[in-house]
Amino acid sequence: MEQFSTWEKKCFVCLVIENRISCCRCDPKHISNGVVPPWSQTSDCNLNRHAGALSKRSMNTVVTGGGGYFGYNLGCALAKLGASVVLLDTQEPIWEIPNGVVFIQADVRDYDVLFAVCEGADCVFHAAAYGMSGLEQLQKEKIESINVGGTKLIIEVCKQQNIPRLIYTSTVNVVFGGNPIEDGDEETVPYFPLEKHIDHYSKTKSIADQMVLAANGTPVAGGDKLRTCVLRSPGIYGPGEQRHLPRVAVNIQKGLFRFKFGDPSTKMNWVHVQNLVKAHILAAVALTSERNYIASGQAYYINDGKNVNLFEWITPLFEKLGCSPPWIRIPTCFVYVAATAMEYLHLALKPVIEFTPLLTRNEGAEHCRDSHIPNRQGT
Repeated sequence: MEQFSTWEKKCFVCLVIENRISCCRCDPKHISNGVVPPWSQTSDCNLNRHAGALSKRSMNTVVTGGGGYFGYNLGCALAKLGASVVLLDTQEPIWEIPNGVVFIQADVRDYDVLFAVCEGADCVFHAAAYGMSGLEQLQKEKIESINVGGTKLIIEVCKQQNIPRLIYTSTVNVVFGGNPIEDGDEETVPYFPLEKHIDHYSKTKSIADQMVLAANGTPVAGGDKLRTCVLRSPGIYGPGEQRHLPRVAVNIQKGLFRFKFGDPSTKMNWVHVQNLVKAHILAAVALTSERNYIASGQAYYINDGKNVNLFEWITPLFEKLGCSPPWIRIPTCFVYVAATAMEYLHLALKPVIEFTPLLTRNEGAEHCRDSHIPNRQGT
């Protein structure tokens, strides 16, 4: 499954990242190991195939949220291309850390650590976020402090440390609030009004998205300019993913996924982790003078180029688990009311017992309404 982001097709962006340079090891909590673990990719998704036009360039990169699924895979891909990589996160990756990659256990809200870790970097991939799904969605203060406060600090560190490139991992939620979106693109779909977002994750990601784009072109300490772009992804899937499909699988096995809901014609997008990784690396290339800073100040939707119905898409998962797919359809309004009740039940029981809602209001809205945004020129 070979997919391309809009500007990759438009400008035929190629990349060569050479000359590995030493990693920053300014924190005693860093972890660096020896062997690159085996990891699957989508077919033909080999970044080396795009090597070519870019002049030789060393890359010293920092990936925030590097302990998570996407951040870890991005770091591995960068290291395979010869870049020096620092992964920063509060949680260590559950996968083996390969050569060329250093893990530093730290919080994106800690300015002093960020400042030290980013010294000497020439590109920051800011993927750290909180509150995407499950119980996290209900912790508003933490969501805001990480998604907005952490992004503010990242931008400031880039300016002070003379870092010329910042790529922000955003989300389609910045434009989606439950209303149908059909064949939307970067020009036709505006930000969803902040005051109308029903979940704090989407609201704060939208604020951070706008902050990063607004920082484009601002001066950095060395006299150059900060070049930024944002990549907006839908749900991420792939080998070893721990957040989305495993949660669905557990609920299927518990017999809690017996109903369909929403309009049967509703479709949405997903993105394979390797397609998203490739888009980020190409974005880093497209923020260089060799590519005339073509991605500077731009936002791009990154997905697999296919619109799918959620229940049809996960049917193979039911089959693998030996369970029958849901066939009873219930009204969308009932799902929303039930999700609301589960959120309040969680809050009521929190002092006594940890209760995980089967579905939150935001998740219900995403699965019940159309939200498919193809790449600008299609795939």
